[in-house]
Amino acid sequence: MRRALLAPAVLAGALALAGCSGAGPDSGSDAGAGAGKADLSVGSPYMPEPVSADMAAGFLTITNKGAAGDELTSVTSDLGQVTMHSTAGGAMEEKSSFAIPAHGRLEFRSGGNHLMFEKLKHRPKRGQTVTVKLTFTESGPLTVEMPVKSATYNPSTGH
Repeated sequence: MRRALLAPAVLAGALALAGCSGAGPDSGSDAGAGAGKADLSVGSPYMPEPVSADMAAGFLTITNKGAAGDELTSVTSDLGQVTMHSTAGGAMEEKSSFAIPAHGRLEFRSGGNHLMFEKLKHRPKRGQTVTVKLTFTESGPLTVEMPVKSATYNPSTGH
């Protein structure tokens, strides 16, 4: 009788642990999902092919499945200087950090929050990737490969 009860408990525990591995292609999270911690992952990163030789924009979504919030404090890249901006009412403002709420997300998208790459060391072309490092207040840094898409790329249509 005891052995019959133990097998389902072991199986349930194994399935629960398997669900915690979470390192998918859009992941990139080294942050733990323990109680009271942020659990960050990055999805949908891209850079439209720059139309100027010295400036570009970048977009991505940071998802937090954890029970605590965190804060994005900086973004760096070998491509050039990276600053974070918000856009509201047509006005762009540089930000020193962005909050990522518990069980929430932070979106960098065209017309809203975005990454600004300046003083480019070279002009990335469509099909290449740009590496960025995201630094957070609580979680470890995340390194993200950002594919360069066409200058007119729209993630909602895929073109």
